[in-house]
Amino acid sequence: MTREELILQIKSKRSFLCVGLDTDINKIPKHLLDLEDPIFEFNKQIINATKDLCVAYKPNIAFYESMGVSGWNSFKKTLDYIPENVFTIADAKRGDIGNTSKMYAKTFFENLNVDAVTVAPYMGSDSVTPFLEFADKWVILLALTSNIGSLDFQNTKNEDGKQLFERVLETSQTWGTDKNMMYVVGANRSEQLSEVREIIPTHFLLVPGVGAQGGSLEEVAKYGMNDECGLLVNSSRGIIYASTEIDFAEKARQEAQKLQFKMDILLSEKGI
Repeated sequence: MTREELILQIKSKRSFLCVGLDTDINKIPKHLLDLEDPIFEFNKQIINATKDLCVAYKPNIAFYESMGVSGWNSFKKTLDYIPENVFTIADAKRGDIGNTSKMYAKTFFENLNVDAVTVAPYMGSDSVTPFLEFADKWVILLALTSNIGSLDFQNTKNEDGKQLFERVLETSQTWGTDKNMMYVVGANRSEQLSEVREIIPTHFLLVPGVGAQGGSLEEVAKYGMNDECGLLVNSSRGIIYASTEIDFAEKARQEAQKLQFKMDILLSEKGI
């Protein structure tokens, strides 16, 4: 999906919501467990309930890999079921070099045909550039994440007082463009979004942590939204596990609607 197509979806749906399909076999409703593929059936119903309210889905690969071959099959069936006009993100956090990186890129962009994959930049340009060789595909670089351990490295400063995440943002702009590269910035880092936007004013940001993790959508929009929106705000548990009963899809839709309603207002206030 191109940048223009993604922006069009945001404007037409009045939403910049990304639904995280972090589907845990131990958390889905019990009545699904007797089915042939409970993971896919859960995802299918969530997608049916939310596809008109979101512009992206982000399956976290770990939840599928942990199930072995059957998990990969569920993942592939889920990707095939997602409508073509919805942006797909493989949250895989890959980050190797050379031929290994090329094979990861081929896996997700050729074989699985996702629109984007999350990549860790710690090993530098040769761990990222193989992913940037595919037309209309996106790399989403980890920049300023929401976990507690991120403080171990991401905010450390060099002798010039520049933080590591700032160095990542600046250096990586020589690898790709705002048409094929996004960045992960946690919703609980909203106070630093202004710093991020000073360095990358036009790039899209993938912002996890709104909902169950307590991030503020309004704060994210205040400091992170640009003139074309420039945000994909992800909610996973707050939507997909809104209920563990037979009404789980209906409850997921209600939670997605709450976010989409707020997003419509925020877009309007920005003149988008």
